[in-house]
Amino acid sequence: MEKWKTPVNSAMQSLMRPAILNPLFADVTVLAGVGPKIAALIARAAGPRIVDLLLTAPAGLVDRSFRPKIADAPMGRILTLDITVDRHDAPPKGRRLPYKVICSDETGYVTLVFFHARADYLKKTLPEGARRLVSGKIEDFNGARQMAHPDYIADPDKPGDMPEFEPVYPLTAGLSAAVMRKAAAQAVARAPDLAEWQDESWLKARGWSGWKTAMQALHGPRDQSALSLLSPDRQRLAYDELLANQLALMLIRKARIKSRGRAINGDGRLLAKAKKALPFSLTDAQKDALGDVFADMRAPERMVRLLQGDVGSGKTIVALFAMLAAVETSAQAALMAPTEILARQHLETLAPLAAAAGISMEILTGRDKSAARAEKLARLGAGEIDILIGTHALFQEEVAFRNLALVVIDEQHRFGVRQRIALTQKGPKPDLLVMTATPIPRTLSLTAYGDMDHSRITEKPPGRKPVDTRTVPMSRIDEIIAGLNRAAAKGEQAYWVCPLVEESELLDLTAAEERFESLKAAIGGERVGLVHGRMSGPEKDAVMERFYRGELAVLIATTVIEVGVNAPNATIMIIEHAERFGLAQLHQLRGRVGRGDKKSSCILLYKPPLGETATARLKVLRDTEDGFVIAEEDLRLRGAGDVLGAAQSGFPRFRLADIAVHGELLAAARDDAKLILERDAELKSPRGEALKTLLYLFSRDDAAKLLSAG
Repeated sequence: MEKWKTPVNSAMQSLMRPAILNPLFADVTVLAGVGPKIAALIARAAGPRIVDLLLTAPAGLVDRSFRPKIADAPMGRILTLDITVDRHDAPPKGRRLPYKVICSDETGYVTLVFFHARADYLKKTLPEGARRLVSGKIEDFNGARQMAHPDYIADPDKPGDMPEFEPVYPLTAGLSAAVMRKAAAQAVARAPDLAEWQDESWLKARGWSGWKTAMQALHGPRDQSALSLLSPDRQRLAYDELLANQLALMLIRKARIKSRGRAINGDGRLLAKAKKALPFSLTDAQKDALGDVFADMRAPERMVRLLQGDVGSGKTIVALFAMLAAVETSAQAALMAPTEILARQHLETLAPLAAAAGISMEILTGRDKSAARAEKLARLGAGEIDILIGTHALFQEEVAFRNLALVVIDEQHRFGVRQRIALTQKGPKPDLLVMTATPIPRTLSLTAYGDMDHSRITEKPPGRKPVDTRTVPMSRIDEIIAGLNRAAAKGEQAYWVCPLVEESELLDLTAAEERFESLKAAIGGERVGLVHGRMSGPEKDAVMERFYRGELAVLIATTVIEVGVNAPNATIMIIEHAERFGLAQLHQLRGRVGRGDKKSSCILLYKPPLGETATARLKVLRDTEDGFVIAEEDLRLRGAGDVLGAAQSGFPRFRLADIAVHGELLAAARDDAKLILERDAELKSPRGEALKTLLYLFSRDDAAKLLSAG
């Protein structure tokens, strides 16, 4: 079978890294004092290249400009003293006592204390009778002032030996602040003079300096205000990064529009049969989303659309109707889900509608073995399977479609770029519909999916009852367990979510395994199940399947149940230590209940006292079930870094920009990128050439690799 390949944009291919940037893309081992061991630590803290150091902003500032007299020196604050060395007080030989140097100024005395000191070095560095600058913290020891191991000892005639201000960088175990600081300073010294890529009038209106000047200011702060995300220099650099992001996304989008796909225009016969079999009517939001999808599919360009819909909003039905439209043209469609249990639930939901439409729908997962698997693959290759639902198994090499026209990816952020490429290369430029039940703030969706068209389903199907959400302190947990026992006796099902798998001495949280044991005792061992991330896939699926079938009354879990379990009989969600979870995550968990027609409740157990942010977070969850409102509030309360989380692999990680703070700049960058490509599509003008440098500076040359993944 022919291997279909998506062409890479030649314009992006031609963007060879400008030679002026090569020194920045060298390994950090070329820096003085950075050997392989230190390089490995720097790579962990910032990255392996010099440019990574350059793009790592200081997290703090040490201010040594405070210079009081000895008598006025406060305890515990970093300061600098101008002292005279009076005498050395070396410990007797053989005694493991500290080495002391007595110093003074006109107001009093201070003792410099050194442990495991070399006397010859100290006598040379602090000669008796000489003036010296010493910097560190003053402590009280038996009524006397002392400074243990000063951070700096400098000659007053050589003030450059002791900086007044020192940036503090993110570190890792084994990497000292001084080593990291010296490496970053060398990186800044290597920063070249680059042609300006920003519009001059825009820079002037904002009062921003040039790139190199802003970079030097970022790494050379002289007060706390210089570290602010809203300082002019930080804003300038954040805008550079956001512009690189938006420009790369638009180049991808432009390349895809140039590259023709296939027009898919069904006759509606299968859709009519499926609609007739639906036990409910589509919501207006579903109809609008379908209108967007069908218009894209009919167009000659390849569809790449993101469908966002809150938990239970009916995205899967929209996906089915899109797949039916493809099958109406004698083509095939694929639906990929992140877990086997979710894939099987999609099959269970959609199979009756597929049967009503008279089409063949199958599932392919890791469970399919030998003969059964071979038989499915043969039918798929012959075109006898119209819609194939599956997990990662779908993108394996031996899975070959006869005529794949549409790929639907559910919870797309759980799949990597290579997986998307592998699946979309199984047909001649198939349309791509990606879905997520994780509401994404508008600013974040611009940075990750700016190259895609967007549809949102903001309504829930009629008949869905709101989930009664309450916050309850942990001190009332016995009442909650008693209520849970009563509910289980009536045949109701409940989730109980814990943030950890095992007990931890570091965090005062109840582990899932410990809660499992306590609830088994209270409710009955055969009626309580446990799932967590350390279990194998088949183990998790087996327990979830028992819960789904109603064999378990309570499912205790970590956040592995956040996406993908649909148990209509589950009416209770209990989240332990809810203050430790993000808003969007709490909302996703709450969405596991209230999926049937019974009244449902969500209990947020918290340990008081709550901080201001945690209080605000839980209040938002009580006040609204609108996932998009919740997502925006989560971004506002926690910032982009925490909202994204490690699992959200589809989002870019910014080094200098913070979407929660720089949202206005992102909107401006999007408009700027659009205007740039309207005026200079090939980036051949002087500004266009400078913008190519910008793309490489922020490693956005990988846009070419993303093209074939949509």
